[in-house]
Amino acid sequence: MYRCFEALEELMAIVEEARGVPMSANCVVPREAVRELLDDLRDALPQEVDDAQDVLDERDTLLITARESADTMVSTAERDSEAMVSQARAEADRMLAEAESRAERMVEEATAHAKTISQNAAEEAQRLQSSAQREYDAVTGRAHAEATRVIDAGNANYEKSVADGIAEQQRLVSSTEVVAAAKSEAERIVDAAYAESDRLRGECDVYVDEKLASFEDVLTNTLRSVNRGRQQLRTGAAMHDYVEHTHDADHGGNVHNHPAAASMAG
Repeated sequence: MYRCFEALEELMAIVEEARGVPMSANCVVPREAVRELLDDLRDALPQEVDDAQDVLDERDTLLITARESADTMVSTAERDSEAMVSQARAEADRMLAEAESRAERMVEEATAHAKTISQNAAEEAQRLQSSAQREYDAVTGRAHAEATRVIDAGNANYEKSVADGIAEQQRLVSSTEVVAAAKSEAERIVDAAYAESDRLRGECDVYVDEKLASFEDVLTNTLRSVNRGRQQLRTGAAMHDYVEHTHDADHGGNVHNHPAAASMAG
């Protein structure tokens, strides 16, 4: 092919450099040189054309081979992709089954733990309530007994003072001044008796108030213990919110149906 281009270039150079024929557009070229170049062109063209055809045939073969190879690669890639998708789907199904089994196990454990906490809290609340009731009854009984004793003592002292005043008044009734003095003394004694009775009643009220304050402290501590138990229960329930949701759904969505929950709410 390169020889064809060279021969054509030489022919162009010969034509351009040839002498022109006067009075015409023709020119005079060397015949032998032009003939040799034409022979070279005639000899070179078939070989070059055959080489070009071979290249074209090889190109078609390469294209067919490349297309077949591409089809094979695509088919292989599709099979590999389908296999990988099947494996991934199987692995995903296995992992999903394991996750569901683990979640069910966790829900069961959390439900059992919540039931245990509820039962323990209900038992502790019942025990604290019984203890508080016994303490309240004991303190109240002692306070009532002490108040009754103090009031009885005050009444007895009051009646004794009144009787002494009356006796003293009757003894001093012989004269006006004596009577006046006796009345004054009797009034003083009566006032003193009233004051003593008021003092005793005040001491009784203070004693009862102190006992009630002590009982209030006991009840406050008891309520704190109950509140701590309820807070622990609520904290445990908040950590397993999904457990409560599943548990509520399985039991009609009403957590107050549980006996321990109803006892704590009450």
